[in-house]
Amino acid sequence: QLVESGGGSVRAGGSLRLSCVGSGGPFSSYAVGWFRQPPGKEREYIAALSWDGETVYYGDSVKGRFTISRDNAKSAVHLQMNSLKPEDTAVYFCVADPYISTMRDPDYWGQGTQVTVSS
Repeated sequence: QLVESGGGSVRAGGSLRLSCVGSGGPFSSYAVGWFRQPPGKEREYIAALSWDGETVYYGDSVKGRFTISRDNAKSAVHLQMNSLKPEDTAVYFCVADPYISTMRDPDYWGQGTQVTVSS
């Protein structure tokens, strides 16, 4: 089970930090990541991190502004979002999968948390 927190409303240029805690499985051995779904649009794969933190992926739309990190001791993954733009408005989903190479179709999904960025 994956449970996200940290969503909310922020003005453009601001920052938010999303967190996700996993339970009920071998979190520390899984790759973790984040998707988002803007209103009326398809889900977008935006970030991922391998189980050991050695391999990282960022989508072009967030590269340089978002940072993914993990704390295996706490079964947690975070997404630090800086320089937020109105187009970052979306429901953000935490995901997990045994391999980062298959993260575009992850096995596990959180319930999502809303992020709203106003201009």
